[in-house]
Order: sequence, then structure tokens, then C-alpha cells
Amino acid sequence: MKLGKEEIQKIALGGLMLIGIVYVYFNMLLGPLTQRQEITRKSIADLEPQIAAAQAQINKTAGLEATAPQADTTVAQVNAMIPEGSPVAWFPVKMSDFFKRQGLDKTATRMNNEYEDKSLVGFRRISWSVDLPRIDFVPFAAALAQLENEEPLVAIGGLQIDTNRDDAEVQHILLTVHNLVKQ
Repeated sequence: MKLGKEEIQKIALGGLMLIGIVYVYFNMLLGPLTQRQEITRKSIADLEPQIAAAQAQINKTAGLEATAPQADTTVAQVNAMIPEGSPVAWFPVKMSDFFKRQGLDKTATRMNNEYEDKSLVGFRRISWSVDLPRIDFVPFAAALAQLENEEPLVAIGGLQIDTNRDDAEVQHILLTVHNLVKQ
């Protein structure tokens, strides 16, 4: 069978239309879908570290929520140990009474500075100087150990011991302590 000119034109036109349809399918329909798929893959890959960080934060938060009752109990205990009122009014008296009970009569307590405690929200620390003139060292050492045992909110920050050449048996002691108080 011999094909005529019209039939050859129809076949050629049909082939061109097929090529056009395949081109349109791949470039106009499938191409944008492939580009969107690639962009989505990249954005998912970019989000994976953020998802991992968020999951770690969720786990950390869950751990904190589990320990919250214990922390609340600790904060309540600390609050119960801190007397009401201004620390300037009660802390020097507390130190004076403590050292008197230990047999060390003369004490002078002065506030040095005050700063916020970053580890405990709602609390601050006050630095104090406790001056003990003419003290024997051995009773003072026993009193210092007792102070650390009796007062959990008091931390020893520094200790300076001076002696006099004329009277070597007594020392002048300057003790720096830090006390936790409410804000």
C-alpha cells in the first residue's frame, strides 16, 4: 500500500504532535513537579537538625518537669531557713550569737556587697565580713567547722589571719562569708 501525500502529512503531523505532547509533558508538567520535589527534599534536609534540636529540647523539658516537684521541695526548704526581714537586721546578730555560743565574744559583721544568684531564681547572695579580733586559733577553727555544719546557706568565701609579734597566742581573723537570701 502506497501512502499518499496527505497521509504522509497526517503521519508527520501526528509524530510532531506526539513529540510536542511528550515535550510539554516533561517540561511543563513533570519538570515543575520534579523541581518542587527537589526543593521539598532540601527543605526537609534543612529541617532535620532543627527537628532533632526540638526533640532534644522536648526531652530536656520532660526531664525538668520530672524533677520539678523535688526542686519545689528544695526551694520551700531554703525559704524556710531564711528569716523574714532585711538581712542587714538579722545576719550580723545571727553571726554574733553564733560566735558567742562558741566562746568567741567579740565579733563585728559588715555587709560587703550583694549580687544576684544565677543558679537560684528569686534569691541573691550577700557577701559579709566578719571581724574577730584577739582570737585563739584552735577555738576559732572548731567554731568555723561548726558554722559550716549549722548554717547550710552560709558559704565561707575567704579567711585572713593576722598575728601580732608582741602577743603570738592571739590572732586577728577576718572571715568573708556569703549568705543566700530572698530577693
